[in-house]
Amino acid sequence: MRIFVVAGSSRRKTNCPAADSKASFFAKRIKEKLPTNWTVDILNIGNDYVLPKIQSCNGCVSTSMALCVWPCNCYKRHDFFEPDLMWDEDVYGRIYAADAILICSPINWYGPTSSIKLIFDRLVCANGGNPREDLIMHKDGNLAAKLEHSEKWQELSLNHLEGRTAAFFIYGDAGSDEVDTSGKPKILQHKNYFDPEEEAKIQSAASKFAPIIWQCRYSGIEVPEHLTKEINFGIDAKYSDNQIAELKKNMQVLDQFDAWVKDVKKFIEEKGKVSPSKYPVPLKGADSLMNPFLRQLQLLVRTVLGNLWLHSFGYFISRYIAKKSALKNNNN
Repeated sequence: MRIFVVAGSSRRKTNCPAADSKASFFAKRIKEKLPTNWTVDILNIGNDYVLPKIQSCNGCVSTSMALCVWPCNCYKRHDFFEPDLMWDEDVYGRIYAADAILICSPINWYGPTSSIKLIFDRLVCANGGNPREDLIMHKDGNLAAKLEHSEKWQELSLNHLEGRTAAFFIYGDAGSDEVDTSGKPKILQHKNYFDPEEEAKIQSAASKFAPIIWQCRYSGIEVPEHLTKEINFGIDAKYSDNQIAELKKNMQVLDQFDAWVKDVKKFIEEKGKVSPSKYPVPLKGADSLMNPFLRQLQLLVRTVLGNLWLHSFGYFISRYIAKKSALKNNNN
């Protein structure tokens, strides 16, 4: 059995937050609790100083579904011009290889973190994306529109991650010590702006991650309701007093987390392995597994040469190519 675990916090001690995330702690604990003969593959998407970030979705689907390629070809592995963490960490290969996807994420402003949202935006290609970029000359809008209206499109447009399972463990602190006894923020001057009763309507785990949960289901990824779990801890405490050190002593939270992992394990075992889909994505390996010196060296070369080209002739050539590939007016 192969499990892909995503630690969805943006925090890392090697960047300005000055501490590792609780999400990374929970992700490592999952590996400890699952059977040793299972492959538990952990992706930490915390921002790291100078290393590539997850690039945003460019919205190709809105031009033509056939322009959205599986796996995403808006960026590429070891790109010189737009380094992308999704490709450099082989996320498409790793998520395709998995039987289940486990997300451990804090709540940021009543919803998922920026990095989690970016990952799932970029997974739009898994929902009916075009597995044959050669048929559209990489990114030709007109060829994509034509393909989308052809009979061939019916056999190409599939849910490429169909049959997998996703489970969500999300956590927060309910505003920590920022909330007064009435349920309103203490420092808020315009108290009439904030209604705790209205806020309560969006406080469930299913509400906070609803868009992502339903994206999974829309794409053929099963998300059982009992495998979406939310825990709040550190309530009424200072943020600096609710770190990994305190979490390790909080047996109430750890017991609830372990129970969730046990439920996930039981469900996955009963469901069994996922069958390969028609258009697989091979595993290539994550850059984070490389020797740190070699990783930085290749990133340096990519960044320097990429910027030299991009900010000279490269920019103008890319604009010329983009104009030629732009979608022409059509009546399809």
